[in-house]
Amino acid sequence: MSLFKARDWWSAVLGEGEEFDQGCLCVGDVDNSGSGYDKVVVGSYMGMLRIFAPHASKPGEQTIADAQLLEVQLRDPIIQVEVGKFVSCSELLHLAVLHPRKLSVYAVSGTAGNVEHGDQYQLRLVYEHNLQRTACNMTYGPFGGVTGHHFICIQSMDGMLMFFEQESYAFGRFLPGFLLPGPLCYCARTDSFITVSSARQVECYRYETLAVATDADTRHDSEQQSKSSGKRLAAEWLLVLGEQALDICVPSASPMASSIFVLGERNLFCLRDSGQIRFMKKLEYNPSCFLPYASVSEGTTNVLLGNHNNMLLVYQDTTLKWAAQLSCVPVAVRVANFPELKGLVVTLSSEGHLQCSYMGTDPSFFTAPKVEAREVNYDEVDAEMKALHKVIREATKNQDIIPKAEAEDDLTVTAIVSSSLDDVSQALIPEMNDMAVPSVKVKIKVSCRSALQSPKLSVCVQPPLAVTQDQFVLDSLGSGSQVVVAFSAFLNGHYTPADLTGDIAVSYSSPTGVPRVAQCKFVLPLRLVCCPTSASKNSKYKITVDTNKPPVNLNEVFPEFVAKAEDKEGNALAFQFIAGSRVTVLASKTSQRYRIQSESFEDIWLVAKELVQRFDRHFAKLGVKDFRNSFSGPIPLAEYFETVDHHFELRVNAQKYQDLLSERAVQFRAIQRRLLTRFKDKTPAPLQNLDTLMEGTYRQVIALADAAEENRACLVQAFSRLRSATHLLILLVSLWQGLGAEQTAILEATLLPLLQDTPQLGWEESVDAAVSHLLRTCLSRSPKDQAISLSTTQLSMPKDTSRLKKHITLLCDRIGKGGRLSLSSEANAPTPVMLPAACETMPEPIAEQEEEDPALQLEATAKFIKKKQPSKKVKSKTGIPCWSIWFYSPPSWPDWA
Repeated sequence: MSLFKARDWWSAVLGEGEEFDQGCLCVGDVDNSGSGYDKVVVGSYMGMLRIFAPHASKPGEQTIADAQLLEVQLRDPIIQVEVGKFVSCSELLHLAVLHPRKLSVYAVSGTAGNVEHGDQYQLRLVYEHNLQRTACNMTYGPFGGVTGHHFICIQSMDGMLMFFEQESYAFGRFLPGFLLPGPLCYCARTDSFITVSSARQVECYRYETLAVATDADTRHDSEQQSKSSGKRLAAEWLLVLGEQALDICVPSASPMASSIFVLGERNLFCLRDSGQIRFMKKLEYNPSCFLPYASVSEGTTNVLLGNHNNMLLVYQDTTLKWAAQLSCVPVAVRVANFPELKGLVVTLSSEGHLQCSYMGTDPSFFTAPKVEAREVNYDEVDAEMKALHKVIREATKNQDIIPKAEAEDDLTVTAIVSSSLDDVSQALIPEMNDMAVPSVKVKIKVSCRSALQSPKLSVCVQPPLAVTQDQFVLDSLGSGSQVVVAFSAFLNGHYTPADLTGDIAVSYSSPTGVPRVAQCKFVLPLRLVCCPTSASKNSKYKITVDTNKPPVNLNEVFPEFVAKAEDKEGNALAFQFIAGSRVTVLASKTSQRYRIQSESFEDIWLVAKELVQRFDRHFAKLGVKDFRNSFSGPIPLAEYFETVDHHFELRVNAQKYQDLLSERAVQFRAIQRRLLTRFKDKTPAPLQNLDTLMEGTYRQVIALADAAEENRACLVQAFSRLRSATHLLILLVSLWQGLGAEQTAILEATLLPLLQDTPQLGWEESVDAAVSHLLRTCLSRSPKDQAISLSTTQLSMPKDTSRLKKHITLLCDRIGKGGRLSLSSEANAPTPVMLPAACETMPEPIAEQEEEDPALQLEATAKFIKKKQPSKKVKSKTGIPCWSIWFYSPPSWPDWA
């Protein structure tokens, strides 16, 4: 904000609901009074033409009616007004008014009044030109070096320059390479026209070149004639700006000879007549208008520049000399001379605020009061400093970017999932695999402490889950009010989801105007995606979960799946996924183990997660505090890598389809060009089977597009299965090593960095970079091997998955040896684990050897997967028995249900 304000000398508000722009303001002695003082002419897009003769206002005096000389309602919108010598056989000034399809030239005359009401002014039409094209803007000047007269040049919306020699139409020329119209200005020194094209470059065309160029009625005729005969229109010089221009001005005062000013969106340019840059000023705001004028200093230029911050700035070349605050954003600025004061700044806003002001200040009589001196209590200052240091230390402990929520938010969101399925399913797909697809209702309660205006609620679930409505616009809430919205969730794809959780986000603005978002999560029931079925005894994939408490009845843990359970003792329970395979849970009758088996590896995830969570809740309800789930191994990396390879294969196929589709599209366009050339040729020629080749190429493009779309759908399903398998791997590793919540979150962020695949960034390269970072930092073999800085290598799709599988294998090995996952620099040193010499461990590939033979890497991976330690005690050299820390191979268990 400026320290100074523009001094208001005279102002007026023009009409209501009218719009004004850059060309709607001009100043001059339009009535030819001979006094040398200017009148202000204003036109609006509503067709209103007004002429003012401002004068200084006195306190309590209504000056708007006295200052307004004329107000006329014209039929068409007014685009631009100019004052000049536009009538032949007369050197008087006339008013040119540009309409979208018409150019009118008026004479303004005043008649002296004999009564107190003052003079009377009239507007008389001298001549007009009906335009064949829609006008954009105009400029005027002594084209061709004529004296005593002004010609007019109008730029149309389609790029034609139309020249009028007063009452007659001279000629029209199309600008080459035209797309959108830009500002236009005439330079009398070089007799040329300067504009800025849509290519963001300044172009200069000499009037002589425009006059002798080939005439054309349409752009097509202009292009054809320039190729066949006649002089082709070419620019005198070009200068690339790199941004769109708002206005161009060529001052005519002698101190500013050879200067062309161009106002860009972010810069102010001053050019020579030859197109060279004299100077350039980078602007730190959005400009709205400008006006160069003569400077009292020799060799310099003053520029008045308005911006969208209601500021009027005065520059002398590139130096800011003054800044004044305006009451509105100016879209046009002029300098005028009035009887009481010369050199007033006239500004016009888009809403019609017309203001005549000058630069000045009011003296301030304020004096700062004296500050009472007081003695400093050093003990109090020391105590305050210690308290501040304590606050700073507490604040720097947590480097969270997201601020913490306040104790009491303005709005709270609560999600309630129905305990039973809907009686009438809302699913879009009623049946899958001869099973009905159910839906479940979710209610969202939104409560607020203060009044809020139209908060917006969004629901997000992971595919293939879907909801009946995912966007809600709530009514305005009063203080202490509550609103409830409901929707149903269901399965909407032929594959099993990787996550049953959903997110609710409510966006609103606080009473102080700060945008905020309130969030909450909800968990959909397992019953939504599967149903009870009969148990299977043999399956391809099996995992075993150990507990430290006696086995429990599975019917008590899963009461909603008891309806079709054949085993009444609760030792076996089966789940049939609606869009997947069957998963069976078997409880050992004599031990504390539970086996989960299925024909699909990734389908085990949801059941295993639900089993572990329900065990925790079950024993917590019984008051058992030392209950613990565990996993003895081995980690099923071979099965997990099969899912990884399948996903990567689909990504490779997608890239191949994209390349083939690009090649066929290039071929298709080349054939089209050949055929178009044949059809345009005046001499008929045989097609040489180009039509047959085009039809065959078209069929190939359609077939490739269909195959790419089918592969994309398969890739979405494969990524969902990969997420499920990764979630299962994280669960097994955390149970295997007893990882805490913080370490599990780090592992999940490492192996699941993406919610969806994109062509630019895929899961494989993201996980490989994250795992490699952990192996170089907190899981490095020694503190001296830790990486000091992060890798800045650009991620790209790998050639194969061997490196990724090697790093994941090494990650599991380091965690199994006692490595601690942490993001803080203090905890990067791994925890040493003492291993007896007789205890055999996994052969560890070296992460730093990037050039290692892939065959050796796969061999090391295979050893790690297939390696099993004996389940008996091993004597070390010291005679102390030790247990194998890696994998436990259970004997055959005849007591499984």
